[in-house]
Order: sequence, then C-alpha cells, then structure tokens
Amino acid sequence: MQAWGRPLSPVRDLDDVARRYPGRRLTLEGERAPLEFYSRPGEPNAFSMDSLEFFFLIAQYFREALPLRMILLLIACQRAGGRIHLTQDEMATVLDVSRTKATETLQVIMSHGIVFKVKRGCYQFNPPFSYRVAEFIPGTETAGGKPEYRRVEQYETISEIRKDATLPELVRFPSLEHMRRAIEELREERAAQRAARRAVRAMRREEGTEQ
Repeated sequence: MQAWGRPLSPVRDLDDVARRYPGRRLTLEGERAPLEFYSRPGEPNAFSMDSLEFFFLIAQYFREALPLRMILLLIACQRAGGRIHLTQDEMATVLDVSRTKATETLQVIMSHGIVFKVKRGCYQFNPPFSYRVAEFIPGTETAGGKPEYRRVEQYETISEIRKDATLPELVRFPSLEHMRRAIEELREERAAQRAARRAVRAMRREEGTEQ
C-alpha cells in the first residue's frame, strides 16, 4: 500500500536503477538495437569528431562573429575525409557577406592551419580540429540495392597530410599553442588599453577638481 502511494519516477538510465538496487539482477526481454549515431561498422552514419579544445580556443580568439560563422559553415559542409567543396562565392552567399569579406575571413582561418586549400573550390579541414569520419551517400537507397556509405579513417588522412612536404608546417603538424599565445597577447594589450583609459579619466577628474 505504501508503494502505491509513492509517485512514479520514469526510468531514464538503467545504470541508475542498477546502482539503486545492487542486489537485483536487471534483464531485458529483447536485445537493444545499436544507437543510430554509431550504426554498424560497415554502414556508418554521417558524423563528425570535433575537438572541444579547438572550439574553446576559437571562441576566445575570434572576437568577431564572421570567422566563427565561417568555421561552423566549413564543419557543416565537410564530406567524409574532411574535404569541403565550396567556392568562396558560395561561402559569401550563405554567410550573406561580400566575396571580399568572405575571402579575407577565409585567409585568416587558413593562416592558423584550421583548413587549407586543395584546389579551386575544394578545401581540407585539419583532422585534429574537426573531421567527418563517414557519410551516407544520398540517393543510393532508392536504386533498389544496398545503400552506400563512405568511411575514411582519421589517421589515414593525417598520414597523407604529413607526407605532403609542400604544405605549411602548421598544417602538417597542427598546434593550438600559437593561438593560446595570441590570446594572452590580446588580453595583455586590452588590459593596457583599459589602464590607459582609466589614467586619462583620473587625470581629467583631477584637472576638473583643481579648476
């Protein structure tokens, strides 16, 4: 009777239930289906691996919205293997800015080794920062056969990039340390500017008091 009077709480996690009743054995009548995000080894869904440290640093470094918006656009448009098939005109159209502005912003992003140009209208995301591991090829499910998937292992792409001696060192061996140093320099510069403004205001107050 006491149990019927207690409010029911939904089961959100079987691990929590197991910890609550350590002496009980929990069983399921049927086999749980694999999560759709991971899918089956031979048929991966489209998903990316993104560096949270990378997101954290670019949020601090890029103080204007456009570079961050462009990076998100590049992440969203990358294919399996990290390739991005976008022209600068298309980037400008999607972001609703001039082509000149889009080109300048892309150059800034590329200067940090985040992406690099493969050929006209084709760029490559640096795998340690963001990488599209696999993708489903649209349209193949309607051909009457088995849907097609494409998967490219991250380490394979990294190996290919490192073998290309024509690429900049920052692309072949990416590091966010230079961006960390730049963030500290920007903070020191802004702190000096704030201190200078405070000094000017204090001087003006003193002059006003003397008058």
